[in-house]
Amino acid sequence: MRGQITLSQLFSEMEEGCRQQASTAGVVLPPTFSVARAFEEMAAKGTVNAPLLRAARVLRRNGFKTGVLTNNWVDDSGGRLFTATLMTLLRRHFDLVIESCRLGAQKPDPEIYVYALDALKAKPQEVILLDDIGENLKPAREMGMATILVRDTETVLKELEELSGVQLLTQEEPLPTTCDPSNVTHGYVPIRPGVQLHFVEMGHGPVVCLCHGFPESWLSWRYQIPALADAGFRVIALEMKGYGESTAPPDIEEYSQEQICKDLVVFLDKLGIPQTVLVGHDWGGAVVWNMALFYPERVRAVASLNTPYRPADPTVDIVEKMKSYPTFDYQFYFQEPGVAEAELEKDIGRTLKVLIRSTRREDRLPSAPSIHGVQERGGLLVGFPENPPASQIPSPSGPLNWYRNMRPNWRWALSAKDRKIPQLRREHLEECGHWTQMERPAELNRILVGWLEGLPPDPPLPKISRL
Repeated sequence: MRGQITLSQLFSEMEEGCRQQASTAGVVLPPTFSVARAFEEMAAKGTVNAPLLRAARVLRRNGFKTGVLTNNWVDDSGGRLFTATLMTLLRRHFDLVIESCRLGAQKPDPEIYVYALDALKAKPQEVILLDDIGENLKPAREMGMATILVRDTETVLKELEELSGVQLLTQEEPLPTTCDPSNVTHGYVPIRPGVQLHFVEMGHGPVVCLCHGFPESWLSWRYQIPALADAGFRVIALEMKGYGESTAPPDIEEYSQEQICKDLVVFLDKLGIPQTVLVGHDWGGAVVWNMALFYPERVRAVASLNTPYRPADPTVDIVEKMKSYPTFDYQFYFQEPGVAEAELEKDIGRTLKVLIRSTRREDRLPSAPSIHGVQERGGLLVGFPENPPASQIPSPSGPLNWYRNMRPNWRWALSAKDRKIPQLRREHLEECGHWTQMERPAELNRILVGWLEGLPPDPPLPKISRL
């Protein structure tokens, strides 16, 4: 057992010891010598072993309980944000995280292993312990645990595969960590009388705001929210107007891009967010492009999935232009209020199983009609199976009024026809359908995190005089 010791105390003792030894040896330490600074620089460069973290997630999905035993100190140093971020990450991914500084016992003290076994309700013979220090493994082996000495990642994964019987070296990357309503913070922002927006958030740091499309909800970002939070961002996933717990006003004009963007600005104002990165999908993609055009001062950067930026064409009426593309026939079927609602809301489960599917061969519906000719068939779902098998990427539903503002959206976009969106960058995922963030979450997360981390830093705020 040991009492709690803080890193500041440890650094102080270590520095004093170094100075005494240097004095005895006749060595002059530089005036900038600092054990604390050295540790903080190490922490700043610290990374998590991603393959082992993925392996832990795979094991959990296969029924294993997972835990982490740390030998650590109470961190009151200048680098304590790293410690807090790391511990938050570990607690999100493991069933049990034991900090020696909280327990009062540390490896290789058998007491910490006994405590872990009791917390996990496991017998020693049911446990596999990994550690990069052989001394820490010895008491665990004596208790009857299987042990793996961590040297290199590939060898560890092979040994872990053999002991667990779970395939961990597969080429197919496991799904990233998901989130559910219980592990995010929910909030509601009143926009104006009778209209409020529901949102969830997770993490701390620069703000990234996620805007979903039709017929989704904030849960369509369930794989991106924890990944971006783990990367050091404050992630806010909006429930767009008309969906879920956000207000669904009946007026079609409420869903014009102009009004949606005005509401989003009020939303940011109410949360005290002067500027944000916006990421959108489907209709949410249209929102983020328009925010960049009409409210550039509120936008640090934008990313849009499956909805590329297209400037408004003043020479052709938008309705006539869309009529020339058979792909958009379904949008004209959506125009008459009540018609599409009656079909799609008759059986929400069937609607979602039909519409939200991946491009995988095993997920395709047999003899499914084309999205062309919806009006001629008499409905979007006509010709699809009455009892389709479950989709691999299910998602909640939403309203149709977003589609009923074609001309107002076009006219509003025309007023910004001379504005530019600079520094565009494009990424492409092969073999992926429309529901990118749910169908290929690991690849998308890598792209988004890399892009976000590569954004130029924010310039310093100007000093404002006090009157």
